[in-house]
Amino acid sequence: MGVLTTELGRTSTPRLIWRFGCAETMGLMRKLVRTAGYARPVGLDASDVPIPASELADQATRLVRELSPKFLFNHGVRVFMFADAIGRHNKLRYDREVVYLAAVMHDLGLISQFNGNGSFEVEGAGVARRFLLEHGLPEDRADLVHEAIALHAAVGKASKMAPEIALVHFGAGMDVVGFRAEDLSTDTVRRIVEAYPRHGFKKAFSEVLEDEVRRKPFSHMAGHIGLGFSRKIRSAPFAE
Repeated sequence: MGVLTTELGRTSTPRLIWRFGCAETMGLMRKLVRTAGYARPVGLDASDVPIPASELADQATRLVRELSPKFLFNHGVRVFMFADAIGRHNKLRYDREVVYLAAVMHDLGLISQFNGNGSFEVEGAGVARRFLLEHGLPEDRADLVHEAIALHAAVGKASKMAPEIALVHFGAGMDVVGFRAEDLSTDTVRRIVEAYPRHGFKKAFSEVLEDEVRRKPFSHMAGHIGLGFSRKIRSAPFAE
């Protein structure tokens, strides 16, 4: 896997504007292709993107469920389901268990007992990696989970990396701001949200991120919030 991401600071505003602009331009191109009738995604139910049936997946699920508020736990599961559906639509080859472990654990750094002075993405990645190594996951796969969590909000970077890292980024982006919605049918989105409701996600998650940035003005998320990321969350294609 190479060197793990151990620090993630605030991205400069010009660079972040460029990265967001590139991502939005590519998204518009994909939407035009879908509108023209090409590569349209098929409808999937939550049962079509099942949580991996493994002891380690169960252990990670229990950990996050016990520690997280309901809105944050359901968010992690939806991130996996959206990521898996996007991966299937694009016919990618990837480790589904790694994607699930990273998705369900990707916001551990926002939980108070794990939230220190660094960017929450990296702090959560470290917690997840240690937990998975202690429970028997091979180091190379634990490292992949680490990077998927550490870089899940790294616009313009995560999408160019291993499929597992890119998919967690896409799944998180979809659930938070509607990024990559063009790779999911409206039925798929509706059914996943019905299976794992949002529980006031927009308001609750915005408040958590804004508190993170107030306490850590040089964190990675501070750049996003500074560019109006909270507005993007509020305008995401979900009721709540």
